[in-house]
Amino acid sequence: MAEVLPHGILEICVVMGASHEKLKEICQAIPKDGIRSHSYLSPEIRSVHVPPFVSKEDSRFGNSDQSFTRISRRRSFKKKKELKYTNPAATNANVDHIETQSEEFSIPSNIDLQGLPQLCFPGELQIETEAKEDRYHFLVFTDVFGTRTYGVAVQFYRLIEEGNSFQHGQTNWNVHNQRMSTLYAPFSVCVISKFPYYTALKDCLSSLMVHAKTCQELDFDHNVRQFAAKLALVPSPPSGTLHLVFNLNPLLIVLPSREDPNYPMADLDIHLPLLCFKPKCILQILTCILMEQRIVFLSADWALLTLVAECFILYLHPLQWQHTYVPILSKEMMDFLMAPTAFLMGCHIDYFKEVKSEIEGLILVNIDEGTITFSNLAATEPDIPEMPSQAAECFAQRIESLQLHYDLELSHLGSSTDISNLRMRRRNWQQNLNLTIQELFLVLVVNMFRDVSDYLNYEYRVFNSEEFLKTRTVSDQPFYKKVLETYIFHSFLKARLSRKMDAFSHMELRICPESNRVKMRDNPRRPTMEQMVMRREYHFDHLVTKRFAASMPNLPVDIWQDFSAEHLSIRKNKSEHAMKKSTKSVRTLKLPEFRSPLNYSSVIAWYTDFINLLSKAINTTGQECSSLLARYYYLRGLAYLMQEKYLEALSDFQNLYKTDLDIFPKELVKKVIGVLPPDQQSQAGRKPELKRLISIMLEKEQNVTASDEHVKKFELPKTHMHQEDFLKRIQESGIVKDVGTILRLFDALTIVNSEKNKLKYRDMTTEQITTTKVVSRSVFYLSAETGHLKQIDPETFRDFYNFWKESEAEAHEVNLPLEVIEYLDKNESVFKLSSAVKTNYGVGKIAMTQKRLFLLKEGRPGYVEISKFRDIMEVQNVSVMFFPLRIPALKIKTALKEPFVGNLKTERDLWQLIVKEMWAGRTMADKHKDPQYIQEALTNVLLMDAVVGCTQSRAIYAASKLAYFDQMRNLVVPKTTLETLKHKINPSADQTSPQAVNALLYAPGNPNYPEEGANANPKLWCALSEGKVVLMDAASWCIQQHCIQVGNSKLNCMLGVDSSQLWIGSQDSCIYIINTCSMSCNKQLTEHCIDVTDMVLEDQGSNLSQKCVYSCSLDGSVICWDVSTLQIKTNFQLSNCYRLTAIKLHNCMLWCCVGDALLEVKKTGQVFRTLMLENPNGSRIFFSCFLVLPGKNQLVTGCADKGEVCFWDMENLSKPWQKIQLQDCSSINCMIFVKNQVWIGSKGLDKANGKIYVIDADKYYVEKELVAHVDMVRALCAAENKYVLSGAGREDGKVAIWKVE
Repeated sequence: MAEVLPHGILEICVVMGASHEKLKEICQAIPKDGIRSHSYLSPEIRSVHVPPFVSKEDSRFGNSDQSFTRISRRRSFKKKKELKYTNPAATNANVDHIETQSEEFSIPSNIDLQGLPQLCFPGELQIETEAKEDRYHFLVFTDVFGTRTYGVAVQFYRLIEEGNSFQHGQTNWNVHNQRMSTLYAPFSVCVISKFPYYTALKDCLSSLMVHAKTCQELDFDHNVRQFAAKLALVPSPPSGTLHLVFNLNPLLIVLPSREDPNYPMADLDIHLPLLCFKPKCILQILTCILMEQRIVFLSADWALLTLVAECFILYLHPLQWQHTYVPILSKEMMDFLMAPTAFLMGCHIDYFKEVKSEIEGLILVNIDEGTITFSNLAATEPDIPEMPSQAAECFAQRIESLQLHYDLELSHLGSSTDISNLRMRRRNWQQNLNLTIQELFLVLVVNMFRDVSDYLNYEYRVFNSEEFLKTRTVSDQPFYKKVLETYIFHSFLKARLSRKMDAFSHMELRICPESNRVKMRDNPRRPTMEQMVMRREYHFDHLVTKRFAASMPNLPVDIWQDFSAEHLSIRKNKSEHAMKKSTKSVRTLKLPEFRSPLNYSSVIAWYTDFINLLSKAINTTGQECSSLLARYYYLRGLAYLMQEKYLEALSDFQNLYKTDLDIFPKELVKKVIGVLPPDQQSQAGRKPELKRLISIMLEKEQNVTASDEHVKKFELPKTHMHQEDFLKRIQESGIVKDVGTILRLFDALTIVNSEKNKLKYRDMTTEQITTTKVVSRSVFYLSAETGHLKQIDPETFRDFYNFWKESEAEAHEVNLPLEVIEYLDKNESVFKLSSAVKTNYGVGKIAMTQKRLFLLKEGRPGYVEISKFRDIMEVQNVSVMFFPLRIPALKIKTALKEPFVGNLKTERDLWQLIVKEMWAGRTMADKHKDPQYIQEALTNVLLMDAVVGCTQSRAIYAASKLAYFDQMRNLVVPKTTLETLKHKINPSADQTSPQAVNALLYAPGNPNYPEEGANANPKLWCALSEGKVVLMDAASWCIQQHCIQVGNSKLNCMLGVDSSQLWIGSQDSCIYIINTCSMSCNKQLTEHCIDVTDMVLEDQGSNLSQKCVYSCSLDGSVICWDVSTLQIKTNFQLSNCYRLTAIKLHNCMLWCCVGDALLEVKKTGQVFRTLMLENPNGSRIFFSCFLVLPGKNQLVTGCADKGEVCFWDMENLSKPWQKIQLQDCSSINCMIFVKNQVWIGSKGLDKANGKIYVIDADKYYVEKELVAHVDMVRALCAAENKYVLSGAGREDGKVAIWKVE
């Protein structure tokens, strides 16, 4: 049982100093030799205190009066230490009789007791003739798995009284000597914890020192044991805004929690390095850490070594130091600096000259002088490049505004006479400063690596480092070349590829401009006009080389050039405001006073007091403070465990599981379940909630599979590729993700490949050709055109890939004059330039952006617009006579000006394909109000260009395989659809293939609070396949959150409970609750046993306590949830129900769709009325969905297997009084009521046809038939009664926005 008990903040407490025998020897030798010959001593361990200090067995065997026993409780290696002490009954006469006893105790596996005395006395241990001031320093221990443990040590001096020393509270020797001098012996107490509570543990030791210096020697060890036992009782608070406070007379000790779970806990003054170093020096040190150098901190103050090193570790969060970390080296450990691998260590400044002159390749950081030097015997300094310039400049500007001196904060305040008030004021100032500094350095890290995600392939876990490096400025490339090869960056990549929502991700969202978030990740990267202007200014100021590469950020083209945010948004977008970090109110919980003496009964009584205190806090805390309640449940569960009340603990953890998953101790709960006695297991089985929790924990333990965390670099293929291999390679390369586009590219490149095969087969006999085909047929398939193997060889792929990358590089080198840039939109980019050609508009190069064609005139720079793509009327291949030659030319007709004719010669056919595809893409985008068509057309033409560039013969024919939109140009969009459709968006933009949109929810936002920035904008929540939730900003229709993962199953329904909670019902029987502020799912409701199909909110007021949610599952179970407590208020089971798909609330009654009937049910579960409908042959009609029209007292039902809509009078449910047959409709999937209209989403008779029908609810006829999806319409939602949004199945995967009239 002991293995499952949670840890307090104390791991071990150790007392060290000179040995008993050595002190005795010194006292006896002083009259002869004086103190000098014995002044330097070797420290030894004098006593060790390891929890638990009391056990139940002590009480059973009558040892309740004994304060402590030391009991092994960890599965770690054992160490035995011979502890020598005299019998308490011994007299001075028999003092030489020493009784040796062996005591066994458990030592934490990452603590080396043999080396601990050296770390607690890193300098010299010396007997003094006068007492010195107490000195504190800090330790960090790291085991082979990288787990860190933290220690705080105090060195203090005690008077060696005449003839006495102390060991375990016993008098050990007695030497009478009238001539003995006054001597002070150094001792050390070290407290070690799993948590980095540097300030709190230092305060604890300060309190101990008050008593240790005044107590008698016989009481010293007892006081230390009492001190350690008290710390062993204190739990560590979970992350959040609840701090723990306990009294350790004379000080109140504060245990801070991580207020923001995205930041590590910082119980130290993290502004110390800012006082020691200039900003430039700090950036140099961070660069050395990022490049994994051999770094040594030096100082005359042992405490600063660890504190400064820890600060630099915190500065780089979430990047983590992966190598050896020993912030304090004693004299005996100096040989550690000879290690050849990367490390971060610290030593005393006295060793500076020796280290610098004798060890090569070290980075020496002098904390006392604020300087960096190098120890290099080769007389050449290591190559440490500078940090990226823009990130460094931003950091330097922000750091100047920090107020780092506390005294300046006190200048206007009066003197305080309350020390507790002074300490609290200083602590609050430091906590606020810590958060500000952590945010400042996080911005620095984000600015360095913010566009790494643009070069990641999430599906194949590939990072394209070469392309990332190419887009860095020349001056920044040396930095990135080194950092990209480090373990630190590799670990950072793993988190990014796993889409971890950590501090980096949240900050990236906060500081990334909205115009940058609008981008689609598939878009080919080209510099925009705005970036060109910035580049010019930057080059002028810094005189860098002419080759352009954006450093921060390097953003793909904005696809919304003709669809501005103001045009697209449902609500007018507010101006961007800098998001300020919200200040959360911090609560404190004072722990009960410790009882004395601390024996088993008093410890149990202390935990009882603690439980009563938490129970009172839970009962008096409002349910709207769910975060605070979760912390109380967590702490009370731990307290119950310490009392071995496992069922009570599991009940609290069950409440925590539903309230806040972020702090749910999953591993601890699994251990508790594993050690439950049989009788308690049976009791838990009789409690539904505990039974469900146990089954979830056991099920998750069985389903745990090792996640793939490796990171790959893209490599060119070395063997022939068939279609599947080619698809994977292209997606890995990051060129394009869309499967359909890749398959068309495969067809194009196989034509290129077949030309090579013709030459190969020309020299082969008929028998060889036949044999080759027969052997290969099982793996490859043959081209219908040539009969050759339809595969792509490595050479063809390499040629295509290289041409694509060369074209990207050439586009970055395009440097348009300002006279030209001013004619273009700031988000336009040049994607292709022709050779210099003669045209009827003049001589120059034809340039193509995503919006238009223009002529870049030669000689004196000039701009002549040829045409916008939407204005083109005709594109023709013509010939221009130039006697005696006919020169191939391209003619473009527009309605606004005379036709353009350019003598493109050999480039003509390619430009014809390119212009027609872009023209068709623009036409399709305008017809379907879908700007993604522009991006797809742009990708197609760039692929055409690369295909033509990597081959000689039949190049145009091969490229024509990619002309997708040109072939769809004549696709007719019905006039009604065209007039009603506002635009379309793609929530699957970051996926390799479209995802079904299973549910939609529109959230209005807070327009009256523009200071909230992007959070004030309306939002659209999209539930996609496999548990993915995408959040879109409805003011700009950019993806704000790419993927919030809630399980791995289909999501059936969503419900906005209030502005901070989104409930999602899943096919895996769970209800997931997303915190809309943190964008994380930290709560789950698990009481349903099968698919959660629908939810409805009963809102009786503005407070959460006045709201409840009814949820239903496929098996007929209905549960009513208290929103504030997440507890079940009522629940019932519909009898003989196997398909409960939807519920509605009307007039305090629940309407339930159970497949072949609609049931009106009382809240108690009693069926009040039944609605059924039969076919002419007598069989029942199945309903798929229904609506309640409150103002009309009507029901509207939709059929699951045919396109029939029925209107029912709720007073007479015997038969529908109005039926409407929908044309070309095979089934109805969803419906909503907006502005006296019933909007119906359906599946057409053609399975690839999603239709929407709009029915007038007064006249009962179909007003409109809308066609905008190529797959069935799965979801509908309304936006402010002005728009309706529809989501389609996976063949389409898009959301259409419709105007409501």
